[in-house]
Amino acid sequence: MASSDLPAMHTPFENPKFIFFTDFDGTITLQDSNDFMTDNIGFGGDKRREGNKDVLEGKKTFRESFREMMDSVTTPYPECVDYLVKNIKLDPYFNEYFQWALKNEIPTVILSSGMEPIIRAILKNLVGPDHDKLDIVSNEVEAREGKTIDQEGGWRIQYHDESDFGHDKSLTIRPYANLPADQRPTLFYAGDGVSDLSAARETDLLFAKKGHDLIRYCAKENVPFTVFEDWSSILETVKKIVAGEKTVKEAAQEGHEMYKKGDVGLNGSAK
Repeated sequence: MASSDLPAMHTPFENPKFIFFTDFDGTITLQDSNDFMTDNIGFGGDKRREGNKDVLEGKKTFRESFREMMDSVTTPYPECVDYLVKNIKLDPYFNEYFQWALKNEIPTVILSSGMEPIIRAILKNLVGPDHDKLDIVSNEVEAREGKTIDQEGGWRIQYHDESDFGHDKSLTIRPYANLPADQRPTLFYAGDGVSDLSAARETDLLFAKKGHDLIRYCAKENVPFTVFEDWSSILETVKKIVAGEKTVKEAAQEGHEMYKKGDVGLNGSAK
């Protein structure tokens, strides 16, 4: 695929030297909006965590587990959007990162297993006018047969692709990774959970959230990663890499050292 066919190579900046791909729920936000819905107006946190565990252990696909979660939420979709806009909070340092990235012509692309109308509504509320400079590649929402999405039990998730993830994030990243060396940007990715497993191997530097499942997967599969607690630590690392003060390999080595020391916040439970 040519660079002319890849949106982040041209919007909002032309031929960027760096691109930051990121998960949305629990990575940009403090809470996972889908988990929040499931725990509070769906079948509850215990059943959700059991589903996450089943995915990590290979007993279910993410696609199956996530559909079960979303099917348990029968509240009309517009009410779900309003509920989440009122309750979901942004990582307190994301806007600082985002404004710095815009000034340094680094596109930020959200790759999410969530649904675009919810993500866009939350971003519009929390990021403000620049939210439209964030590209979103995600799942969608659709009406069930004979119903509308504003009816009780009237909506369901519409998956982005046919993969076991429902949205295989690696399919978006890989064409950028495969660009010729003289065109290829340095690629970053930030994530926290089971929906990020497909993206974990694809970028030059993976930021995995402290205390979350993605670290466990990366350690098991020998995927290089570094650890972040919030977007202030991401911004600090990316600034050093952009300035040439640190390499992506050095940053990944730091993450490996933290894991070996037991300083990545894992407590044995899936989140």
